[in-house]
Amino acid sequence: MTIHWCGTGLSAIPGLRRLIEAGHEVTVWNRTIEKAQDAVGDLTQRIQAFDIDTLAAETQPGDVIVSMLPGDWHVPLAEMAISKAAHFVSSSYIAPEMRALHAKAEAAGVCLVNEVGLDPGIDHLMAHWLVADYRASDAYDAGNVLSFISYCGGIPKHPNPFRYKFSWAPLGVLKALRSPSKSLRDFKEFNVARPWDAISSYMAPLEVAESFEVYPNRDSLPFMEDYKFNPAWKVRTFVRGTLRLNGWKDAWTPVFEEIETLEGPAGEARLKEMADQFWAENAYAEGEPDRVVMCVSLQAERDRTTVYHKTYAMDAWGDANGTAMARLVSIPVSLGVEAVMNAQMSAGVSAAPSDPALFNAWLGQVDELAQHLAVVDHV
Repeated sequence: MTIHWCGTGLSAIPGLRRLIEAGHEVTVWNRTIEKAQDAVGDLTQRIQAFDIDTLAAETQPGDVIVSMLPGDWHVPLAEMAISKAAHFVSSSYIAPEMRALHAKAEAAGVCLVNEVGLDPGIDHLMAHWLVADYRASDAYDAGNVLSFISYCGGIPKHPNPFRYKFSWAPLGVLKALRSPSKSLRDFKEFNVARPWDAISSYMAPLEVAESFEVYPNRDSLPFMEDYKFNPAWKVRTFVRGTLRLNGWKDAWTPVFEEIETLEGPAGEARLKEMADQFWAENAYAEGEPDRVVMCVSLQAERDRTTVYHKTYAMDAWGDANGTAMARLVSIPVSLGVEAVMNAQMSAGVSAAPSDPALFNAWLGQVDELAQHLAVVDHV
């Protein structure tokens, strides 16, 4: 059984190195061989130039294809994996085109595992832990009113005037700012056209409590089912969102105002120009530490009194071994690969595991990756 790891970008290396060092049979595929050699050449010479046809020719039944490539490669690689009776793993959100492969993958007996990175990934593990813990608690009652929040952000460890730094191309960040979001607020669907229209303050229960700016991200609502919320439960709040340093909104207001005016090819050109400028002015310096903060919280109220309220809180930052972002994205991916190889994942399309044995084991691994990881009981 061979692991075909495709992509050796900044967020891929710790997980890839972990699999090679564990003695797994790994072939590394990258568009630039030299970059892959710089990243893992001290561990392996099984490095090839990425080409999907060459990869397909080398893929055997039972192999695992890992995509750490740009998102438009995930579905073609997953389709190829199915055709070869091989498995597929990525850290990215499950796109509709990926979800559409479920029946085909299930029939072929292969796993297409996605959402096993940081966000999505570790946040799912925390959510599954909280829901299972709540269901098993004395506080559980089907009539309780629930509030769920999940916030994650990559931020500079040493704040800068822009209140943000880029560890990869800023264009994706700028495009995401133009995306609408859907969440639940006051028992009703809360739709936002632009993130800056819904920025609020959040006090994170870290080792030292710290406030951040947060906003809803993407469509939160499908995750209610993913996290095993009973459809009959009364849910006041359900939001998955992004976390930023205080002052981010003010620092970025000129960016928001300009993005709103951009249209057509000229607008796209200007967006790329802005991205290049931001990369030049606000990229991480060599060896500069990044920081990742994640808080996932579940609260239950009965007769307006809180009967359950816990937050899974994580604070991690870059160190001599590399960035927090890289290890928190790629090491869960490597855990996903091993889970597939150990027949612990179901055939078909799936996300980070909801099986207690797995999510508890993975959270134990996450504890070794973060400088601070704790469940805070607010009751």
